[in-house]
Amino acid sequence: MTTAMLAGHEITLNDDGFMTDPQQWTPEIAEEMAQRAGIALTDRHWTVIEFVRRDAAEKGTAPGLRRITAETGVPTKELYQLFPKGPGILAAKISGWPKPKSCV
Repeated sequence: MTTAMLAGHEITLNDDGFMTDPQQWTPEIAEEMAQRAGIALTDRHWTVIEFVRRDAAEKGTAPGLRRITAETGVPTKELYQLFPKGPGILAAKISGWPKPKSCV
């Protein structure tokens, strides 16, 4: 584990760069994490991020790609456009949750 300064907040990250404490998350941290991944967040991104945050808080783990698609109405193809190179993983990371168990 390591600490990092994001959006003026010191946060704890695991070895893969995921936040270890979702309570440390803020929308500003999400913006900075997205920017570092080369993503400019839009309303469509926020639809996914807000769902991931809600669902993970209820279930204790970030949802996988299929659940995100089914529950948000954002098609898989669009998810790959919004969060290139692994939408389930990137959505979880930007949402402040560890990598979903369903993602390799």
